[in-house]
Amino acid sequence: MAPEGAPALVLAVPGTPSGATRGLAEEVVSIARSELPGLNALIGYLDGDDAEYPSLRAVLAHAAEERTARYELALAAGAEVKEPEGPAAVVVPLLAGPDSALLRQVRQAVMDSRVAAELTDVLGPHPLLAEALHVRLSEAGLARADRARLFTVATAADGIILASVGGDEAAQAAGITGMLLAARLAVPVMAAALDQEGSIASVAEQLRSSGSQQLALAPYLIGPEIDASLLEAAAEEAGCSASEPLGPYPAIGKLALAKYTTALGIAPQQAQSTPVR
Repeated sequence: MAPEGAPALVLAVPGTPSGATRGLAEEVVSIARSELPGLNALIGYLDGDDAEYPSLRAVLAHAAEERTARYELALAAGAEVKEPEGPAAVVVPLLAGPDSALLRQVRQAVMDSRVAAELTDVLGPHPLLAEALHVRLSEAGLARADRARLFTVATAADGIILASVGGDEAAQAAGITGMLLAARLAVPVMAAALDQEGSIASVAEQLRSSGSQQLALAPYLIGPEIDASLLEAAAEEAGCSASEPLGPYPAIGKLALAKYTTALGIAPQQAQSTPVR
């Protein structure tokens, strides 16, 4: 159970708000709530500005007001309660890797809200993200679900381009998860930046030069942070097929919760790896 009076977990969602984005974010917070019953989990959009898609700034203000109202209600009821201390919210960016431009937006929204809030790191790198990438590749028929099995997938890639957003810094960070993915698949994995001209094509050429003939592009992205057309263009540039973004894979909710519990010093939840089917 979440500790009484614990701050809200506020998921900071990048990109243009949409029904699909909201559905994804709701699945992520639902996973987090199932791991920690009683968790107050809210969703704030970096580009939100209305009741349907509230801005991160507005959601943080709401979280602070809610906490104050609960305290005043308890006082009025005669309960012996301590005045709330510490942050009113813990903000978790819905990002697999570092993207300095988006993180600046998150920090600015937190500052503009004037709410005592703690901002966590992004979700990766992490072994569970390598697992999620493997699952998405196997779902697309681009990787064997389990390399220990005897059958092969005819379309399985022998080289993976791990596509990130956020320039060199993001590509370097993605490379750490890429090493874990390479160990799972037993094929070379190289990270590239979707938002850096020539990066995808350059990595595709390096993989082909080293002997890989059948490439696949694996988005190291949750989904909302980039327009889907950019992924299609990147796959075309590399001359290969692509898997889906990570989306609301269970690991995403577990990692968001782990960032929250670590920030508060609560006993971390043990995120369990799920076998790839």
